[in-house]
Amino acid sequence: MKFATKAIHAGNEAEPLTGAIMPPIYMTSTFVQEAPGQTKGYDYTRAGNPNFTILEKFLASLEDAKYATVFSSGLGALTALVSTLSPGDKVLGLNGVYGGTYRLFNKVFKRYGIEFTSIAQPTPEALEKGLATKPVWLFFETPTNPLLEVFDIAMLAKAAKKHGVMTIVDNTFATPYFQNPLHDGVDVVWHSTTKYVGGHSDVIGGAVMTNSEKIKNDADFARMAIGLNPSPFDAWLLTRGLKTMAVRMEQHQRNAQDIVKFLASHPKVKKIYYPFLESHHNYDIAKKQMRGFGGVVSVEFNLSLEKTKKLISSFKLFSLAESLGGVESLVCHPVTMTHASIPSEERLACGITDGLVRFSIGIEDSQDLIEDLKQTLEKID
Repeated sequence: MKFATKAIHAGNEAEPLTGAIMPPIYMTSTFVQEAPGQTKGYDYTRAGNPNFTILEKFLASLEDAKYATVFSSGLGALTALVSTLSPGDKVLGLNGVYGGTYRLFNKVFKRYGIEFTSIAQPTPEALEKGLATKPVWLFFETPTNPLLEVFDIAMLAKAAKKHGVMTIVDNTFATPYFQNPLHDGVDVVWHSTTKYVGGHSDVIGGAVMTNSEKIKNDADFARMAIGLNPSPFDAWLLTRGLKTMAVRMEQHQRNAQDIVKFLASHPKVKKIYYPFLESHHNYDIAKKQMRGFGGVVSVEFNLSLEKTKKLISSFKLFSLAESLGGVESLVCHPVTMTHASIPSEERLACGITDGLVRFSIGIEDSQDLIEDLKQTLEKID
């Protein structure tokens, strides 16, 4: 089946008692056992719930994975993965990880002996040097947040395998609609399902997908043991959101491209970060491994910090807010919002400047969004 069909049918079966086409919400903390240890597959929702199972079938199908495990948040999913590491283990990352990811490694798990280091660009020399330090994981996101760097997944997975290193890719920005890292040899795909999977800014969630039964068992155990489970209602909302992912992602992408074309010639724009532009230095890699380029556009304006703040607080249709991937358009200032937890010198080294603004382009009419941009920019002297 094609993506749009799988998103509606892959994990969906009519409810057996009534024939309901949509699954009910199994809002229960516990399940009756016929005898001690004799269950119908579930005993306590922290360990598992029918709504989790339904969502996991959908997600695994869309990422072309054998297994998926859902969690309470993207960082909850990452916490579950990190819980499998031991003191002294090293994680090698690539520059551009989400600020919350950086904070989790450097403010939380560093105290437990997990060492996180990153390299600026995965040149063959830098990559070989990093992998020679014997990390347990090679960890990266592509496209990155917020500069939309695109890394060659197949090349990185091949290099990691040569050193016996597990690869984990954050596929939140690309979504399984535009990119499937498991096809390129990675071991684990990680998502903040809060974003494009849910798609409506009304739920927090996370997930990992893999073809490894051991990783699946470890993830399930961590969810149960640490208490990283979502609620059944959250899982139900994410299942509902997935059903419209194909049409949403197409509209996100079309709108983003219209807005990029408008901004490309605007005198107050210094630089646009979007992989579909042929001027993007990772354009060829993006064309090779992605089927589309998504709805996130980052822009560096020729404005001071104060004027940048005024700009992003003045839009009518772009709401100033954290997060992304919802049907509504959002605008964000990474330096003071999503990436504030990263030290300023590290942000600047990555190219995250005071004038950088990240747009999450929604599915409104693109001409209305362009008019909002045009009128607001005209008011900023």
